[in-house]
Amino acid sequence: MSTVVMHNVVSVDGYIADEADQVGPLFDWYFNGDTELAEGRGFKVSRASAGYVRPMWDSIGSMVIGRHLFDMTNGWEGTPPAGEHVIVVSHRPKPEAWHPEASYHFTSDVAEAIAKAKELAGERTVVVAAGDVGGQVLALGLVEEVAMDVVPVVFGSGKRYFGPVDGQQLLEDPDVVIRGDRVLHLRYRVRRGRPDGSR
Repeated sequence: MSTVVMHNVVSVDGYIADEADQVGPLFDWYFNGDTELAEGRGFKVSRASAGYVRPMWDSIGSMVIGRHLFDMTNGWEGTPPAGEHVIVVSHRPKPEAWHPEASYHFTSDVAEAIAKAKELAGERTVVVAAGDVGGQVLALGLVEEVAMDVVPVVFGSGKRYFGPVDGQQLLEDPDVVIRGDRVLHLRYRVRRGRPDGSR
């Protein structure tokens, strides 16, 4: 059974981009080290970050993203940054004739997107991009772990890591805490039951 992990790089005050979708220094750590992450991709990180990121990327079978991210990246031209499958939550269909060979699936329903992603991932991890869609998945109780690559920058405002979530949600103590160069990798399990700890 696959694990559903909400993930993104984030500022210390909880933003994944500014109001204009600019990420500023959030991804600088992908280029400030001496250890190659993936052949031919240009990413060089600290050894500590590589030891965390490589196995995480290798574990991913499918990704769930929103239409906004799809449009901004043009779906990475049909080649997912990790995993083999992408499920796009959107009220609009896949663009006509867009990379028909790519394993990209479109649905307007968040729960349906997770179900499809799990089916395609098999035993591998399902990663949900943080932001609006990630927040909706978390609010539905479908996220099992939260993974954050925290960068020491304060944005002040912008696109929130947890998107529209406005209710309290308890996480367990982090079971992963890895200090890279200009990034802190954190991973939490989502606590089941009500926020007050009762079931």
